[in-house]
This record gives sequence, structure tokens and C-alpha cells, in this order.
Amino acid sequence: MRRLIKHAILPCLAFFALPIAAEQAIEANDERRTLPIEELETFADVFHQIRENYVEDIDDRSLLMLAIEGMLNGLDPHSRFLQDDDLVDLEENTTGEFGGLGVEVGSERGLVKIIAPMDNTPAAKAGLQSGDLISHIDGQPVVDMNVNDAIDMMRGEPGSTIELKVLRENEDAPLSFSIERDIIKVRSVRSRMIDRHIGYLRIAQFQQNTAQDVDTALQTLQKDAPLQGLVIDLRNNPGGLLEAAVKTSDIFLDKGLVVYTEGRDKQKRSEYIATPGDLLATTPIAVIINGGSASAAEILAGALQDHRRAVIIGTPSFGKGSVQTVVPLNEHQAIKLTTSRYFTPNGRSIQAHGIDPDIIVAAGGLRENKERRLKEADLPGHLTNAADQADAEPNDSDDGVNLPNDAQLVEAYNLLKAMQLLKPMAPSMTSESK
Repeated sequence: MRRLIKHAILPCLAFFALPIAAEQAIEANDERRTLPIEELETFADVFHQIRENYVEDIDDRSLLMLAIEGMLNGLDPHSRFLQDDDLVDLEENTTGEFGGLGVEVGSERGLVKIIAPMDNTPAAKAGLQSGDLISHIDGQPVVDMNVNDAIDMMRGEPGSTIELKVLRENEDAPLSFSIERDIIKVRSVRSRMIDRHIGYLRIAQFQQNTAQDVDTALQTLQKDAPLQGLVIDLRNNPGGLLEAAVKTSDIFLDKGLVVYTEGRDKQKRSEYIATPGDLLATTPIAVIINGGSASAAEILAGALQDHRRAVIIGTPSFGKGSVQTVVPLNEHQAIKLTTSRYFTPNGRSIQAHGIDPDIIVAAGGLRENKERRLKEADLPGHLTNAADQADAEPNDSDDGVNLPNDAQLVEAYNLLKAMQLLKPMAPSMTSESK
């Protein structure tokens, strides 16, 4: 058997060359970091058995690729082995244009979990929701399927149709969706005025130019007069680039820590500090989050919350507080490896907990009022209020937000209006005592 193992392990030497070199360079006398020879021999034995006895012929390279993928997939849901197509997808995601359904996914209980559907994409328009579990793709079960393989199945030619079967909480039976694929062009930032004084800023994803787009949007919102309040909508924002989240946070902070990361070596803590200058000065801010707000979105929400720069409204965020580093292996391959965790300025770990809102508001509002009484405005053909007609402003926004029917946005807006009312009146508005 020992001779068999020696012959079988030869094709694996290149596979273990990097770890062996690393072990020689790092604490050679540390037994905890010594490579387990018996387990390597077991690996070589399994490699040989598959190579010789598997029902179909499989080449050594394919076996090693499967071993690498399995090793990384077994660490956590975000560590991955990247090859040519994956590297292209990664580049497309950071620049904001790619083909597919427009949905951020992970894995849970052996199924593909939807972290968040992206705004104005086929997935969002079809009604897929954060937390949905995809059980079948085009009739094929995805139980224990590699997430990368599931993503590949969901990608395809624009105009082609894909059938998904989805498990949703509080639904007795699986839901079926027929969705037409499209070219996904994610618009990172949208903005508009809710009324004459309060602005609305929607950040759908953190891409390379997000901070610059936010800056431009704020300048536009304030072209006529300074804002008296701002709503930042981070709902269903699946995250994106750490650098983009830090730069965006810096726009609203004058100083202090934005976020810090810690890995295995606690001494190698990375800190990201805000630079002087808050673009909105003391303008009140309300940030809306939900279970689809993840990663970079949680960094922004956590930073503004810890610095007491914004009130966080909505439901607890997703809780992806880990940092992935892309390590190139060669021109065609890389690994995306989880290397550290995010911490908010006050030292809170985002991982598996998320950001808790200051004010909990479910999508249906603080509470669903099932006993709402009929009002004049509900009657067919009721007369409109002349003042309402005079004050009405056109709304040509394409961001899909409808204030009257969006409970979380209504609460954020009402909070900012209340803060605006509590401000001291300008001297010209006060009466002089004589």
C-alpha cells in the first residue's frame, strides 16, 4: 500500500507545492501548522481509487480541479475557485453590466438562497424576494449543487426563458417562476426629491463609481437649496466593493473610523478613516435597510449608525460581515478567499448578525391596521383638495418607489419631517416682543 500511495501522490505534488513552501516559510517548528502527512496519504489513496475505479474515465487535471473546488466550497459560502468565466463575471459585477437574471445568490441548507434581487432586473420584476430558496432550475434539482454551477445555469442568452421553483417562508407550496433573461445593467445610484426639502437617494449596489455617483446626485438634489433631510435607501443592496462603501461613507462623515477588518492575525488590523468634510454638514439622514442589505451596504449603515450621523429604519440586515480577497494563481485562475471580518466603528461584528435598525419598521409598516376606517379620500369620485393640486409636483422618477404605498419610506420621511419641525424657526419667522 505504501508503494501504491507514493505512485498515486505524484500527480498531486504540484497541488501541494504552495502550501508546503508556505509552511517552510512560516513557523517551521509550530506543530499546529505542520501538514498532516497521514491525511495527505489518504487524499492520495482516494485520488488513486477514483482515477482507477470510477465508472467513467476522468483525467488527473479534472480531479485536481474538483479537489480544489471542494476544499474552498467547504470553508464558507463565499470562498470560491475562479476560472476564466468566473473572472469575467467578477469583472462584470464590479463594473455593473452582465448577463442573467439580476439576482445575488448564496447557499443555505443545500439550496441556492437569494440574497437580494437587483433593482429593475428580470428577477425583481418577476417577484423574487430576499430569502427565497431556489430548489429547481429548469426542472433540475439544485440540492447540494455548487453555487457556481447554479449561477452558470441561470445565465444565458438575452430573451431566453428560465424556469425556477422557489421555496418561500410562510408559503405552503413551492412557487414557480418563468423569467426571461436580459442584459443586466445595474444603475448604482438613483435620486429624486420627495418634497421640496427632503431628498431620496437609492444605492442599489456598490460599484467602482458609486461614491462619485452619490456625490453628483447630492449636488443635483441641492442645486436649488440645501437639503433639510435625506433618505438613503439600501434595501436589497447586496453589497459590492469595500472601497466604494468606504468612500461613500466618507461623504457623510467628517472624521473618525468608517470600518475596520481583522483576520487570523489580530495584529494586522486594517482601518479605514474618514477624511475631513461632510458634504451635507448637519442635514438629518434616515437610512432604510432590510434583510437584503448585505456586506458593503451594512458597512455604510453601521458607520452612520455608530457615528450617530443617521437613524437606521427597517428590518435587520443580512449579516455578511466577511471580507473576500481575490488571489490570482495565474492568467486564467484565481481563488476568492475569505480573509477577515468587518467591524463597525464601535467594534460590532456584522458577520451572521447584521445591523439592527434603530427603529423597526416591517415592509407592511409599524403594524398592519386591519381596522382602518373608510375616509373621504377612499370614496369614488371624491373632490380633491385645491391646496393639494396647487402643491402637487410632477414625479418622473424611474426608481419604482411610491411613497404612499411604501411603509418603510413613509416612516423615514415622517421622521425627517418631524426633525425638520423641531428645528428653531428662522429669525424672520419669529415675532418680536416689545
